[in-house]
Parts: sequence; structure tokens; C-alpha cells
Amino acid sequence: MVCETGAVSKAAPAPRVIAVVGPTAAGKSDLGVALARHFDGEVVNADSMQLYRGMDIGTAKLTEEERGGIPHHLLDIWDVTETASVAEYQRLARAEIDKLLAQGRTPVLVGGSGLYVRGALDAMEFPGTDPGVRARLEEELAAHGPGALHARLAAADPAAAQAILPGNGRRIVRALEVIEITGKPFTANLPGHESVYDTVQIGVDVARPELDERIARRVDRMWEDGLVDEVRALEARGLREGITASRALGYQQVLAALAGECTEDEARAETIRATKRFARRQDSWFRRDPRVHWLSGAAADRRELRGLAQSLVERAVTA
Repeated sequence: MVCETGAVSKAAPAPRVIAVVGPTAAGKSDLGVALARHFDGEVVNADSMQLYRGMDIGTAKLTEEERGGIPHHLLDIWDVTETASVAEYQRLARAEIDKLLAQGRTPVLVGGSGLYVRGALDAMEFPGTDPGVRARLEEELAAHGPGALHARLAAADPAAAQAILPGNGRRIVRALEVIEITGKPFTANLPGHESVYDTVQIGVDVARPELDERIARRVDRMWEDGLVDEVRALEARGLREGITASRALGYQQVLAALAGECTEDEARAETIRATKRFARRQDSWFRRDPRVHWLSGAAADRRELRGLAQSLVERAVTA
């Protein structure tokens, strides 16, 4: 760009966003607060279940005290009866990020929902829906169960079938719908690594044995803090009918216990097992992204984590 004086002006610095990602119980939330405080920023939530009002204990949502005065955005915005939408989240997240950048603040995106992180940060368009196709697939799901549809997905798009659990009927239906609408594999509609913001992504890495132990302790603490009562109260507000929220880890298992399908102890044990499996999938998802800089979140390295993360961001800014 040439000014009226004929001098060539410097381009404005690219927007700077920090993302803190990784598996559940790795320590993302605390690091996000620390980075927001250090870089004059605010946190934007990228945990799909923390978007729901009232789902606090089971999602390990930070309390006001734990947030330490740092503003947090996109928490408690949906009723438990609303079906989650990555496309809607993308719109909301980018609006928050753009607003913070315009204010000269640093957006710190924090969460372990991989598709939500990608939706916020990367060039990603969402195929439309076809009510007729969706209704037919949902009828087949109700009649034959998710296993049959997952087998069909495996034949049409093996990569998508590998990424979507055989029991996740909602996501299987969506993948098959997209394949039918677009004539292309579902995975062909997923984004490449093309960012829409200048972003530093920090992955918090914890070795499996320590992470598994943390998950077990966290779930035990959730039960002690009143998760069963929280689920019971949310059930009265329609949680059981919520397509997305009712499948959240911990909530799904407690709903089963409240329905008499298992004991509370069995629900707790299954929550631990399911959360460990989920953490492995989260880790695999983020490991596939070469832009993520991994730092140790192990207890032995906790004192160094914040300083290393700050240095990483500062080096990226001056690079």
C-alpha cells in the first residue's frame, strides 16, 4: 500500500490468537487462564459440552474463583435440549475472536473438542442438510441401530468410519447424509491445515499412566461434588431428551443409573473407562495437526509449563 507521500507503509501485524488444546484432564484450563493473564487476553471456550447451561461438575467447568477474574466467553450459552452445531459454534467463536482482536485483546481458545477448535481457527465450510435424507437415515438408525449404518459408512468412507465411534448414531447419520448430498467422502469436507487467524497452538501433553490416574481422580471428585444431583436437576430441564447433551461423558452414565439400567458405582466406573478412551481419541486428533507445539503438562513439569508456554508465544510473535 502506498501513502499519499509516496512512502510504502508497513502492513498491519497479523492477528494473533493462542489456542490451548489436548486431552481431557491435561491441565488446559489453568494454562489458558495463565496465558490470558500474561498476554492481556480473554478465554474463548472450545469444549463442546461446556457450552451447555448447568453442565458444570461433569464438564469440569472452571468456577468463577478458578477463572481468576479472566473473562470467559461461550460458556453456558445453550439449553441442554439444544442439539450442538459446529457450524453455529464457528459463527459464535469467530465473532468473539474478532471482537477481542478489535479491542486489542488476545483471544485464548481453550478446549479439547477437536472439530470445534478447527472450526474456529481454520478455513472450514459446512455442507448443508437435506431434511428428507436426514429423516430417512434417522429412521434406519432407529430400526437397525448404529452398527448397521456404521458398516455402511466404513464401506463408503473408511477414514470417517475410523474416526467416528460405532455407537455414535448422530455423527454416523450426519456423515452418511453429507456423502449422499455431496457425492464425496465425508472426510473430503473436513478442513486442511489452512488457518484463518495467525495462531500459536499449544498442546498439553501428559503421559498415559499419569493422565489415566488424573481422569480417575477427577471422576471420583465429580461424584463427591454432586454430579448425580446435577444430572437429576438437568433431567427435569429436559436433559434426557437432549440429543447432544444427554450423551456427554458422565451425564450419559448417570442418566442410565437414574433409569435403573445400572448402579451408581457401575456408572462411575464406566465414566472413568469412557473418559480414558475419549482422551486417547483427543490426543490422536491433535497429534495429526503439525502446527501444535507440545509441552509437558506432567505434575513434575507443572512449574515450568506456564513459562515455557509464554516463551513459545513470545518467540512466535517476534519470529
